Amino acid sequence: MAREDDRLQEKLLDYIEDAHAMEQNVLRMLDSMISTTDDCEIAEMLRHHKEETEQHEQRLSERLEDLGRDPSVLKDAPMIVGALAKSVADRVRSDTVAKNARDGFTTEHMEIASYELLESLAKRVGDLETADVARTNRADEEAMAQKIASNWDKFLELSLAEEGIRA
Repeated sequence: MAREDDRLQEKLLDYIEDAHAMEQNVLRMLDSMISTTDDCEIAEMLRHHKEETEQHEQRLSERLEDLGRDPSVLKDAPMIVGALAKSVADRVRSDTVAKNARDGFTTEHMEIASYELLESLAKRVGDLETADVARTNRADEEAMAQKIASNWDKFLELSLAEEGIRA
């Protein structure tokens, strides 16, 4: 049974590292979105979520440290490279506001799913602190997804205006 417990603990650490890498990616994506957003209200919403995301990353780093592990450079690096590539694409693509919203909405739901899985596994392992971190972080992701969803018309209007289209 001890071997099975070790395997579960290792899987939990793997999930925490994955979530940490995901948040590193989101931080870079948010930087890009903020820099390509002219609307003050949307920029403020993104800046606020960046602050939350920094807290998510910090909580995950602390859990890893408490469990005797450092964040995985091997997992963080590819995520960061992907976010940087998106940053370049954001600067040259049209329809930036709507596509950023679409990408953000998709990312929020990936984060929600990741935190659902992390919380469930943490409970199975008996790590209530990690379960609480997952639940707390997920609540912020759900709130951000809802903010995006409640602004689809605004994102579309801004994108059309960006293209010089009146509708």
